[in-house]
Amino acid sequence: MNPKQRKKLLKQAKKNRTATNAAAPTSYIAKMTAYLELFNDYPTVKVLLNNVLAADRFLKQGLLPQTLPELLLPDDIQDTIFKTINETYPTGDPRGDKIWNELSAALPDLDQQLRGFRDYLEDEYGMWAYISAPFAKALAEFINGRPTLEVMAGNGYVSKGLRDNKQTVFATDSKDWTAENETGRHPVTEIEQLSASDAFDKYHDQVAVIVMVWSPDGLPIDWELLQKIRQSDKAFDFVVVGEKNGATDSQQFWDNAELLESPAITELNQHFRDFDLIHDRVYLVK
Repeated sequence: MNPKQRKKLLKQAKKNRTATNAAAPTSYIAKMTAYLELFNDYPTVKVLLNNVLAADRFLKQGLLPQTLPELLLPDDIQDTIFKTINETYPTGDPRGDKIWNELSAALPDLDQQLRGFRDYLEDEYGMWAYISAPFAKALAEFINGRPTLEVMAGNGYVSKGLRDNKQTVFATDSKDWTAENETGRHPVTEIEQLSASDAFDKYHDQVAVIVMVWSPDGLPIDWELLQKIRQSDKAFDFVVVGEKNGATDSQQFWDNAELLESPAITELNQHFRDFDLIHDRVYLVK
């Protein structure tokens, strides 16, 4: 499956989930909490659910969450359930049959809900890239006191993490998305209303690092910013988080960006891990 096909599949899946959730009175977190009780005897499933619920608790408290594992059910989960039930109940015991039917019936939806955690984060918190506390700390160590400009900051999770780690950050966002979704509606830190281009014009003389996370898919604002950076007579570390040729950024940007490899970027990606079908990562762009 190529990136465009995967992107189309993800968008369709999100549309289907939105339609389903609109008709369902049970919230995402309530459903995941119920699944935690239902799968209480299955540690591999509990780990995934506990990570989801813990991340939600942190975000509700205005804190950055911890790193997530890949939110996919084990391939052998049905075999594990069957074996556990057989070891607990005699063959033909209706109690075992009831539990088997209940758990088996729940698995497809549980799998879908786990894969949809990013959608929940987008809808509930306006968090598109999953910004964890360990990643924010690693990014702060990479910046190491250099004044930083964040463009397209959204609700400000990256800038909050950097400020929590004692870094100087000019957090900016156009706030064009507040009418469409939660992006920009619930800032977790102070954000100045500026487009990426205007933010660069205002702050380029004051900063050494520029951070851009999840620039919107298909819009050329990232390419316009990259051209401005290249035309400047000053060198910057331009840190970009996104999915190359996938769910984020314009094709012009990916076609023209020179992606630099370094031990520091490799280290950052140790703390920024995939947890669903979107394979975003950290890049240093020239």
